[in-house]
Amino acid sequence: MSKLFNHGRREFIGYTALAALGTGARILPTGDQKQDGASAAIPEVPTHFFADPSVDFTFQVSLGQAYYGCANPGKLLHIASQVKAGDSESAYNAFRKAGAEAQKTAEDCASRRHPISARESYLWAANYIYSSTYFLDGTTDPSRFLPAWKDYYACWEKAAALFDPPVEKVQIPYEGTALTGYFFRVDGKKKRRPLLILNNGSDGSEMDMWVMGAAAGVARGYNCLTFDGPGQGAALWLQQLYFRPDWEKVITPVVDFALGHKEVNPKQIALCGISQGGYWVPRALAFEHRVAAGIADPGVLNVAAAWTRKLPQMMMDLLHSGQKQQFDRFFSGAISSSPQARALLAFRMRPFGLSSYFDVFKAVLEYNLESLAGRIECPMLITNPESEAFFPGQPKQLFEMLRCEKQLADFTVEDGADLHCEVSSPGLRDLRIFDWLDETLGHSV
Repeated sequence: MSKLFNHGRREFIGYTALAALGTGARILPTGDQKQDGASAAIPEVPTHFFADPSVDFTFQVSLGQAYYGCANPGKLLHIASQVKAGDSESAYNAFRKAGAEAQKTAEDCASRRHPISARESYLWAANYIYSSTYFLDGTTDPSRFLPAWKDYYACWEKAAALFDPPVEKVQIPYEGTALTGYFFRVDGKKKRRPLLILNNGSDGSEMDMWVMGAAAGVARGYNCLTFDGPGQGAALWLQQLYFRPDWEKVITPVVDFALGHKEVNPKQIALCGISQGGYWVPRALAFEHRVAAGIADPGVLNVAAAWTRKLPQMMMDLLHSGQKQQFDRFFSGAISSSPQARALLAFRMRPFGLSSYFDVFKAVLEYNLESLAGRIECPMLITNPESEAFFPGQPKQLFEMLRCEKQLADFTVEDGADLHCEVSSPGLRDLRIFDWLDETLGHSV
């Protein structure tokens, strides 16, 4: 064991930083990781604002959200100028300060009865504050995460109440409790319409679901429903519910709720998964057959590949043989001199509710669709961004395993939409997704 530790320490530290980054929406892995032993390397992802791809990707997500009024590009460029290379505290402070300023502006606008200005400012605040949380595990005081999230959540809820019509907060019955959701209406007529259910990823926000589907949906005549599932948003922070691989146990109650809603056309329900939702949605649709169309953005076949692709064979042996104490001891030693790896693993492990490295690696092995993809019956759209760095190659792998009606949507560097979830080009993303959905459901505005 000590020989392996000494020989592989540098590579393993690099691995842990990458694996911890490899499962979410905003933090980006880099390097020459392989996809399940394949020879193709992860595509080189260009950076535009920061040398650190993780910081750059978080910034590009925030910038892309300006398309739907959730940021001001000029303000984000100012935020960028305040961030020091390799300094998580400066990144947190820059975003947090901008969020506090926008929140103050929103409150002032609300007090003077300017509801549209207040709504827009609350959305800016929600974006900036939420972005700040991505850096907290790399600072000396990660305990600020929950207060920051609560400030974000307050801004989001105040913005949602000022939409026209207001976004309705709903409670979805789930295993003796309820999941918080938000129902977005096209208008105030309350007529029956197609419904798009939006399934978040491993680290996104409620506001992200507005940007990544609800805004485009209501503009095209879809009512939209999003929810915080186990390990997400309010379910994580307020209810201490954690990730689970059998996501059909989550989606079925959501569909039950939708079918009981008088404004939902039961024959035109679609389900869209974003980021790690690209695993959860196909998983659920292998069991839940009341949904008329599914979207995985991007397609995810095996979440565990992002965690295990460079794990040394001896560590895989320990994992599969149940040697928890040895696995955890080696892992702790390997990252002891890498604050970045420790921070990123803390971030990625939080929604699982697990403190043992062995336990979380063991848990993530269950997130695999290889035996289930062929059971999906409804039409599926799989997005395939050219520079997909979290799950490289997996959109096509999942697409090939599907036996239902299906379409692969490629996004390229030339499109400006090549990154994970096409975060830099939400308009083009929505055009392609909703044109397919309109045609699949037979819907027109």
